[in-house]
Amino acid sequence: MPIVTIEWYEGRSPEQKREIAEKLTDLLVEVGKTEREHVWIRFVDSSKGDWAMGGELQG
Repeated sequence: MPIVTIEWYEGRSPEQKREIAEKLTDLLVEVGKTEREHVWIRFVDSSKGDWAMGGELQG
């Protein structure tokens, strides 16, 4: 069972997440030869202040 976690800055709409989930699921079914109901996708939305790159906070 593929489990995918997408961690990114907050701000995407439910419609955007729905489209990403549908297309990513389609890809895993086609290429990974798995069943749709076995694909799990988790979206983790974080504020920029929760991220640091190169030692600097992004928010």
